[in-house]
Amino acid sequence: MASERVFMKGNEAACEGAFRAGCKFFAGYPITPQNEVPEYMSKHIWKHGGVFIQSESEVAAINMIMGAASAGARAMTSSSAPGISLKQEGISYIAMSELPCVIMDVVRCGPGLGNIAPHQGDYFQATRGGGHGDYRTITLAPNSVHEMAQFVYLAFELADKWRNPALILSDGTIGQMMEPVDFSQMPYVEPPHKSDWCVNEHQEGRERHLICTIYLLAEDMAPIHERLIKKYDRLKREEVRYTDYMSDDAEILIVAIGSPSRVARSAIKAAREEGLKVGMFRPITVWPFPYEVIRQYAESDRVKAILVPEMNWGQMIEDVVLAAGCAKPVHFIAKHGGLTFTPEDMLEPIRAIRANPESPATVWVQS
Repeated sequence: MASERVFMKGNEAACEGAFRAGCKFFAGYPITPQNEVPEYMSKHIWKHGGVFIQSESEVAAINMIMGAASAGARAMTSSSAPGISLKQEGISYIAMSELPCVIMDVVRCGPGLGNIAPHQGDYFQATRGGGHGDYRTITLAPNSVHEMAQFVYLAFELADKWRNPALILSDGTIGQMMEPVDFSQMPYVEPPHKSDWCVNEHQEGRERHLICTIYLLAEDMAPIHERLIKKYDRLKREEVRYTDYMSDDAEILIVAIGSPSRVARSAIKAAREEGLKVGMFRPITVWPFPYEVIRQYAESDRVKAILVPEMNWGQMIEDVVLAAGCAKPVHFIAKHGGLTFTPEDMLEPIRAIRANPESPATVWVQS
């Protein structure tokens, strides 16, 4: 790429972030609205010394990623909603194997096949360990085309640091829109050597490396669980990331991720023009979730209420309520079916809350 600043689509920017992070293997299967990812990968990954495979299914793709990660490669796959559901068994195996890789979900509307419009209905799946067993994925939520590239780049670093799968939780709007991307802070890197644990090195003269997810005896399995739990606890302490917008004096705090957080900025500007002190808190890691920071906002004397807009029936709001406790009412705005927010959708609840800040938690459904 001749310039460090490029105008491109979100899905394609994610691929460029992967190349710069040293991704050498991609396997995937077509599904809208993430099809640009395998298309772009198939065209360009070979220029970076990598391999692209269009797998016969999503199940095959995630198992190919497990194999490539076992061999020490920086590996990535992507899909959307029902495709991510099909990958869940493999993701569970990857987490148990403590294999680093990157998985991207460009969320469409569900349940079932749903439609190809943008949605946020995969939040539970992404942040709770959508497959079987006790595990977690490091989960980052971009809200711009630049962050699609930046967060994929970061995800590879975090995956290797913690030997854990990292997931990008995007949505159809962010994946399909076009914006400038500044790659100046994403230099090309060589992937780290993983010869201390991966299976592709010559084994003569060293202990055999075995990647395994089955331990038939409970006394063998329990220590593995305990090691994972300790790792997840460290992640919660060390990798919480977030940002805010005009929140220093906010009396109404919007908590949002993805494309609704972009609309929230416009709603906040309009509310400020009406004299309403509104700000936004945006989690960057939705796992680990920034519970402590939201709790501090909720317990402050300044903040009167919290407002959570989501393009689903209500998922991240459960984490916000856990964080806020009973300190302040947590209101919810739902936009679902593939519909997207407008600033006015958020302004109506903001005005209602400001008029009656002591009102109990309310749900608005914006059609």
